[in-house]
Amino acid sequence: MPPTPPPADGPADAADTYPAVCDHTHLFAGARLRVQALPDPAAFAARPRPIEVDLRFSDGVVADTELRIPESGGPQLAVPAYTTAAGTSVDARTWTVRELRRLDDEVEVRVGGRAAS
Repeated sequence: MPPTPPPADGPADAADTYPAVCDHTHLFAGARLRVQALPDPAAFAARPRPIEVDLRFSDGVVADTELRIPESGGPQLAVPAYTTAAGTSVDARTWTVRELRRLDDEVEVRVGGRAAS
């Protein structure tokens, strides 16, 4: 799935949407996901910017996730509430990002802990 460009009449800093995959059915401290289709993975890993992510979990469920860059602190992943394919409800959570690194043509995101509310 190619990234979605910002609308022509929208703000210049409108978020792009990129696909990502996770090898688990949910996130937890230490989990990793891989963001795909970024135009310059090395530059993004070094200097991330806010993006929207279609996060596909291992059971096929997709959550419309946001990578946020707050004014203070490091990057965060905001994941809305969703239900796994097995029927388990997962509450909305915001996670800190422990690490971003280029992995071939993707960016691997390593999840830290839950972000402070």
